[in-house]
Amino acid sequence: MNVPNKLTVLRLIMVPVFFISYLISLAGFPSAHVVSAVMMFICYAVAELSDLLDGKIARKYNLVTDLGKVMDPFADTLSHLTFFVCFMAYGIMPIWAFIIIMWREFSILFLRMLMMRTGKAMPANIWGKSKTVLYAITSIFSIVYIVASAFVAAGSWNGVYETVLYVLFALSAIASLMSFLTYLSSVFKSGALSGMTR
Repeated sequence: MNVPNKLTVLRLIMVPVFFISYLISLAGFPSAHVVSAVMMFICYAVAELSDLLDGKIARKYNLVTDLGKVMDPFADTLSHLTFFVCFMAYGIMPIWAFIIIMWREFSILFLRMLMMRTGKAMPANIWGKSKTVLYAITSIFSIVYIVASAFVAAGSWNGVYETVLYVLFALSAIASLMSFLTYLSSVFKSGALSGMTR
């Protein structure tokens, strides 16, 4: 297994650790929220850094593999959905936004499996790139809010920040939905699936 794939495995390991870090906040012992927030921040930082590095290393040194092509998007989906589940449970992500994003992610995985059978790649689009950027920005803002809440007393800043988060989650859900519809339209227009037996 090459270095990029090892980094992807590290990202997959960080996913359950992140979830466990969230659960610590429910433990009820003194400083549980502080410990949980710090661990969530560390797990998120490691996961995102490994995601950034694996792609750069794979492209720079021509280490793109069939395993990596499958494992990397799976790690992306698993990590994002886990982050968003924790944010929703924390009370900062609207349920409707999570449902839209979850449906989109599973639907895209299904489309990718179909496209792989045809030997064709999923076409890139601006909505997909916007979705990726918004996921990252929203997750960072959410982690910052969780960490700040553990160290700073509640006040008027909470309401303002939560409004900003709501807007970011809404934009993420919209970009997510639009990227899926654009992918779906491109797939049908290409006729890539027309030869599949039914």
